[in-house]
Amino acid sequence: MRPRFAWASPPAGVSITQAEINDLLVKHAALGQRVVRLKGGDPFIFGRGGEELEALARAGISFSVVPGITSALGAAAYAGIPLTHRDHAHSVTFVTGHADKNGLEPDWRALASPKATAVFYMGLARMAHIVARLLEHGAAGTRPAAVIAHGTLPSQQVVAATLATIESAASAASLESPALLVVGEVVALRATLTWFNALPDADLSRSA
Repeated sequence: MRPRFAWASPPAGVSITQAEINDLLVKHAALGQRVVRLKGGDPFIFGRGGEELEALARAGISFSVVPGITSALGAAAYAGIPLTHRDHAHSVTFVTGHADKNGLEPDWRALASPKATAVFYMGLARMAHIVARLLEHGAAGTRPAAVIAHGTLPSQQVVAATLATIESAASAASLESPALLVVGEVVALRATLTWFNALPDADLSRSA
C-alpha cells in the first residue's frame, strides 16, 4: 500500500497561503503518496477546491473528489430554515461575504429580489455593507434575516430579526465567526420549524 499524507488545516495561529497549500499537494503526490485534502463542508463551495485541483491537473496528477455538505445546507437545516419553499422562495443564492480582490460586487438587485433566499458565507464582518447594499437595491427592511453561528454544533447560536435590525441583533448577541447570514422570507419559518436543541434528548438506553 502506498504511504498516505493527510492534509487538513494548519495549527491555530499558523497562516499558510493558497499557493503554499497547492505546492504541498503537488509535492507529496509527486512523491507517490496518497494525499487526502480534508475540508469542512463541500470543497467546491467557497472551499477553493477548484483551485487546488487545477494545480494538480497542471502537474499531471490524478485525483478524485468526495463531495460534502456545505455549511449553508447543514446550518440552515439545523436552524429550522428551509432555504427554498414553494410559497416563499423559488431560488437560493450562495454568496461570499468577503470583498472581491478586484473590487467587484455581486448582483445586489438579484439578491434583493422577493421570493429568493440569499446566503452570505463569512458575512459577519461585512454585515453592515451587505445590509446597506440590499436595502439600496430594493429589499424591504422588514425582510426576515438570520445569523447562524457555529451551525450544527452544540454551541450553535441563531439570531433572527429583520434586514433592518439584524446587525444590531447579532451585535447584541455577541455572535462570533464562523457564521452565515441568511436573508429571505424562509427565515420567518424558523419560529415554527425550530427543532435542534428545542426538544429533550431522546432516551437511547433501550433498543427499539
